[in-house]
Amino acid sequence: MDITIHSTFLPHTDQEKSLAFYRDALGFEVRNQVEYGGMHWNTVGPPGQPEVNIVLYPPGADPGITDDERRTIVEMMAKGTYASIMLATRDLDGAFERVQASDVEVVQEPTDQPWGARDCAFRDPAGNMVRIQELS
Repeated sequence: MDITIHSTFLPHTDQEKSLAFYRDALGFEVRNQVEYGGMHWNTVGPPGQPEVNIVLYPPGADPGITDDERRTIVEMMAKGTYASIMLATRDLDGAFERVQASDVEVVQEPTDQPWGARDCAFRDPAGNMVRIQELS
């Protein structure tokens, strides 16, 4: 079997702020922008990996979600407990400095973890946890 990761979805509460974070702070390419019914989907991804995409989407866009569920999602996003993503780089300190300069919430500075990894963590403008792990 030949299965790869093509796209993953992260919710946004402000499409402009989220787009700016992933484009400007992380250096991702903007690959597609869709507007429908006043809602916005932005597809971004790392340069050099055109087959890997992150779709920043409005969390209430699914018609099967109730108003109570939408409120719960927004509350969880605000706490940073709804969605997360793990990224990787060979230059963790450089990536940390670049992202930190974008004025986002730092959750953890670069740290050697007991399980052997070295990583850092931020919350994107929507509250999603973004961890960046150093590749050796």
